Amino acid sequence: MRPVPVGVAAEILARGGVVAFPTETVYGLGAIAADDAAVRRVFAIKGRPASHPLIVHVADADAVARFAAAVPEAARRLADRFWPGPLTLVLRRRADVSMLITGGQDTVAVRVPSHPVALSLIKACGDGLVGPSANRFGCVSPTTPDHVFHEFGDGVPVVDGGPCRVGIESTIIDLSGARARLLRPGIIDARAIEEILGEELAGPAGGAPRVPGSLASHYAPHTPVRLWPAAELALEAQRRMARGEKVAILATGRVVVPPGCLCYLLPRERDTVAQQLYGALRLLDEGHCDVILAEALPDAGEWAGIHDRLRRACAEAR
Repeated sequence: MRPVPVGVAAEILARGGVVAFPTETVYGLGAIAADDAAVRRVFAIKGRPASHPLIVHVADADAVARFAAAVPEAARRLADRFWPGPLTLVLRRRADVSMLITGGQDTVAVRVPSHPVALSLIKACGDGLVGPSANRFGCVSPTTPDHVFHEFGDGVPVVDGGPCRVGIESTIIDLSGARARLLRPGIIDARAIEEILGEELAGPAGGAPRVPGSLASHYAPHTPVRLWPAAELALEAQRRMARGEKVAILATGRVVVPPGCLCYLLPRERDTVAQQLYGALRLLDEGHCDVILAEALPDAGEWAGIHDRLRRACAEAR
């Protein structure tokens, strides 16, 4: 793999091409948002359904007006607090924004990434970039340049920004209706959002906009993943190995690992788990095991985003 510099990547994008670029969350598959032909290439490369919307990455909060029909006060408060950063806002789209990037909806998702390379690339292009994760649709997201190369080989130029600092996709908040809704949890948890808004977030009830990562099965390795309580991981691994299965374990803290069991242990620190999660799933997937037993982490509070990714990785329908 030979990475391309930002200037070369901007030239490729200006010619209607597609490049992979780093953000603080995961590597994105970038194209200029206003270029319908380039956006179609992104969908084709990923194998992404046309109904699945894209997030537009912009250089600063002022650029949101290029895509949103209006920017409510709640959006301004969240932008002031969390941008640049791993927060996506869903707003009513402008009439001239392509329905390709919105999945045919009247809403558009936007965010300002905090990775300096991403911001340099966006500024060099002079326009917003779509940036879904640079991997095949539904599979484990990439957090290093090597992960992108593993997915696409030399078929997609990559801008090397090193390992992603956050490691899981952005929190998505819908502000297109009468009440703010949490549509996808992330490293910025619901409580932090509610403190800024001064109100409790609603959930993704019926009628909420479709957003990336909302399918039951997503972020999934080829090896089946099953969530299991930490105290029972070793015993379950032994049961399965006694039946002749090859087992991998993904856990935090100390777990007694049965001999012959592939294992990836993470420190029980939320930010570190998030940063290493996708890399760990990819590594264990390469072990060609029959199953990955993953520790069931808390499903609320600061762990909600990580739990969400693991839960979707466990879904059987791909």
